[in-house]
Amino acid sequence: KQMMSMLNDAFKTNQALNGLIFHTDRGWQYQHKAYQHELAIRGIEQSMSRKGCSPDDGLMEGFFGILKR
Repeated sequence: KQMMSMLNDAFKTNQALNGLIFHTDRGWQYQHKAYQHELAIRGIEQSMSRKGCSPDDGLMEGFFGILKR
């Protein structure tokens, strides 16, 4: 419910997102069919890290680590 709520809030302020590539890790919430469906009907292509390969989102992981400190 939380993920869908956040997604819907994002679409309220950014309605024209066709062609957006949305990159995430492989969290279960991003793999959920309902979540993927919401992205697809809005023309958003989903991209995920490879399993067990975090370097492709290392930059953001570093950013959030600094932010949390």
